[in-house]
Amino acid sequence: MEEKVIRSEYSEIMQKSYIDYAMSVIIARALPDIRDGLKPVQRRTLYDMYELGIRYDRPYRKSARIVGDTMGKYHPHGDSSIYDSLVVMTQDFKKAVPLVDGHGNFGNIEGDGAAAMRYTEARLSRITQENFLADLDKDVVDFIPNFDETEREPTVLPVKIPNFLINGSEGIAVGMATNTPPHNLGEVIDAEIAYMQNPEMTTKQLMKYVKGPDFPTGGVVINKDELRQIYETGQGKIRVRGKVTQEKGKAGHINLVITEIPYTMIGSGIGKFLSDVADLAEKKITNDIVDISNQSSKEGIRIVIELKKDTDVENFTNLLYKKTKLEDTFGVNMLAISDGRPETMSLQSIMKAVVDFQFETARRKYTTLLKKEQEKKEVQEGLIKACNVIDIVIEILRGSKDRAMAKDCLINGNIEGIKFKSDASRAMAAQLLFTERQADAILEMRLYKLIGLELDALVKEHEDTVAKIFRYEDILEDHESMSLVIQNELSEIKKQYAVKRKTVIDNVEEAVYEEKPVEEIDVAFIMDRFGYAKTIDVTTYEKNLETIKNDFKFSFIMKNTGKVCIFTNTGNLHTIKAMDLPQGRMRDKGVPIDNVSDFDTNKDTIVYVASQSELNLYRLMFVTKQANMKVVDGGEFDVTRRSVAATKLADDDEVISVQILHDISTVVLLSESGYFLRFKAEDIPEKKKGAVGVRGMRLSGKDTLRDVYYLTDGTDYVIEHNGKQLNLDHLKIANRDTKGTKIRV
Repeated sequence: MEEKVIRSEYSEIMQKSYIDYAMSVIIARALPDIRDGLKPVQRRTLYDMYELGIRYDRPYRKSARIVGDTMGKYHPHGDSSIYDSLVVMTQDFKKAVPLVDGHGNFGNIEGDGAAAMRYTEARLSRITQENFLADLDKDVVDFIPNFDETEREPTVLPVKIPNFLINGSEGIAVGMATNTPPHNLGEVIDAEIAYMQNPEMTTKQLMKYVKGPDFPTGGVVINKDELRQIYETGQGKIRVRGKVTQEKGKAGHINLVITEIPYTMIGSGIGKFLSDVADLAEKKITNDIVDISNQSSKEGIRIVIELKKDTDVENFTNLLYKKTKLEDTFGVNMLAISDGRPETMSLQSIMKAVVDFQFETARRKYTTLLKKEQEKKEVQEGLIKACNVIDIVIEILRGSKDRAMAKDCLINGNIEGIKFKSDASRAMAAQLLFTERQADAILEMRLYKLIGLELDALVKEHEDTVAKIFRYEDILEDHESMSLVIQNELSEIKKQYAVKRKTVIDNVEEAVYEEKPVEEIDVAFIMDRFGYAKTIDVTTYEKNLETIKNDFKFSFIMKNTGKVCIFTNTGNLHTIKAMDLPQGRMRDKGVPIDNVSDFDTNKDTIVYVASQSELNLYRLMFVTKQANMKVVDGGEFDVTRRSVAATKLADDDEVISVQILHDISTVVLLSESGYFLRFKAEDIPEKKKGAVGVRGMRLSGKDTLRDVYYLTDGTDYVIEHNGKQLNLDHLKIANRDTKGTKIRV
């Protein structure tokens, strides 16, 4: 066979492949269908439970059985995604209406995960069975082959309520994401009924019924006026607060009790909130906190913050709103699959899509029911007619050689070959003309049907069938009749499942926290050679000055409102607020410097540490391993960011010294090869922190700087060199950027 080579641009193939992949994720995995509000994995899991007969009034079945069956038949994407979906559908703190009834540990609101699927059990909840899956046998939705074409699955479930709004959804696709908040079932149903009565309703009119989100965790939505814009565009930000109350505590203290949390705090957010509140006390942002405890249980959320007697509770509550997740933002993006493509839906377009789907499923349902009743009517009329001429029918059955001959006579009046008692019977038999369905029913009819009461029941059943046919035809032919039927169903669902709204919708002013002015005092910063730092009071510092100078690498006095500046060998500056450091006693260990700053102990080495206020008064000299030097105004390092570049470095270079220029007259550079160079400090020009600097010493070959010494007038500076004492003040002052002198003492 001749080989055929098709040439194509690589970029075109990649583009097409990526688009195919993206659409697969968008349509088949991540986004819900606007009609039933379900993602494919949720739909397949519920349908599989329906097929397995795991109904709400039957025993629970192992979750592992459900997951395995779903994965094997409909969703071949791994068991974890299926089980995670099953778990979420059982959680009443995530779903306004749980779709699955779980038995066992399915996780909790504080973020504890569900038990393994082999330990938990599940079954369909009643609302799911009756309103999501009930009419699947009535040809209300299309079925398609599964992934290997061995089974058939529904393209969408015939959901009778706007599940997309009621339970909300979240999912990340390729290049897009959906995040729809849950809503109150009763309000959404009222809105749908109102929309059916008036399809011209605007979003503003619909919001008379749908007040806003109704989170299972309660809370307070505080930007009511912005909700209309969100529901008109399908996008926006909802600001949610937890519910806070006050109680009297022990010894006259005040207990601030949080009984409802923002929906976004579900899971690890509660632990993070407790940690954030503790940090407020540790960082001395507030001194009002006495204790904090999480007393939450199955009965609900209860987080208790014990406050001091004289606490301004309103101001403290505002602090929680400003500094913690007690007030948070829920980003709304009501994105769903509509008509086979992703679309951001407004409240009005959601209602239209849902109502259109309800009418479509109702049309298909009543078309199927009408067909069945018409078939039943045909059979009933045949049986009634047969009972009226039962003697002739019996003669036909007794006179026929086989079933086919009898059936042919009943349908076509063909009496050839059949024995009759009289010509009159023969003539009557030739005029029967039953339909094929009626003939089969007559041939299968049992003799007890000839009893008078049975015949009366048959006639009554026929009357009921005729009434149903009339009703179904009216529903199918009259739009108002069908609308009324759907509205009645919705009203019944609301009556059975609606609950009181949990989330309060209101307009609340932005929280304003007035920080109490911090009394500015002097503190002493000390840090050991292992990078553990703390602050102590100045009196303790002065009493233990000699010990501190011997045992600690860096120490100085600064303001408690100031910052500590850390310069590293990589040319970076890391700043730390003094208030972020623990204030302790001499024997306290302190906190690792990398815990309160961006300093990385694995990559950086500390070269110099000073207070921000001291830097503002002087200039700094930078010296690098390759002998690049510069002087920088200390005010340039008065920055707001936690980390900035303090100097620019050449490749393979690093900072070996940073020093404040205070009373320093000369600088001595010592290279690894033993060359000394002494020159005036004023020979180094002042530059910006983003500059590389000038060459301080001319190095030969692979020589680098080993050390830098800063000398002041009138002071002897003696070092040990090659085992002997060397007075640096005796070195001759030379010019910058020279080789220096090699000293062999």
